[in-house]
Amino acid sequence: MEAIVLAGGLGTRLAGKLNGVPKPMAPVAGRPFLEILLNQLQRAGCTRALLSVGHLHHVIKNHFGDEFRGMRISYSIESAPLGTGGAIRSALQAITEKSALVLNGDTFLDADYAAMLRFHETRAAALTMAVTHCTDIARYGGVILTDGRITGFQEKGRSGPGWINAGAYVIDKDLRWPAHLQEKFSFETDFLAPEIAQLTPASYEVGGFFLDIGIPEDLDRAQTELQKFS
Repeated sequence: MEAIVLAGGLGTRLAGKLNGVPKPMAPVAGRPFLEILLNQLQRAGCTRALLSVGHLHHVIKNHFGDEFRGMRISYSIESAPLGTGGAIRSALQAITEKSALVLNGDTFLDADYAAMLRFHETRAAALTMAVTHCTDIARYGGVILTDGRITGFQEKGRSGPGWINAGAYVIDKDLRWPAHLQEKFSFETDFLAPEIAQLTPASYEVGGFFLDIGIPEDLDRAQTELQKFS
């Protein structure tokens, strides 16, 4: 298994808590958050993690080098911000297997990623998205599921329970990208949303713990709630 971790975020909403490190290196339960993600990948049988980095990338490279607990570490370095979509598209070019697991470097999901990869291999889809059920989708926006496929999205701000994008994907290396996309683009806004009818990604439902550390309140929550995963 190969995995891409999007670790180039600026973390502007966490500026007062980062102390000069990039957002994925935010200290959580006594270690960098990214280390918790890499531990999870290593336990799932991942043999290579490709870190898509940009802002303060030297901090990440100096910490991890080219190996973590027997798992190879490689880097896809952005000379200028590419957005989530541009970063994924660039990193996929360096993948050697048919498909790769893709994680957001600021999101933790208690999922069996080896099982998710096997699930993807049984579906006739170039893209599988992990989804999790949430009591209030207002912060994240919702996803619409139809017969095991993702067929639409609900905008942020709408309150109530529902399914949300859990920030983990399996993506085929040969996924077709629309020709009109620029070098920098959002995976969710510029690609997934407008292309959803053609893509119809497979949905992988996950009932495990989910936490996005992108705001100060949730980074504070992570200090205790992620201890058992660190």
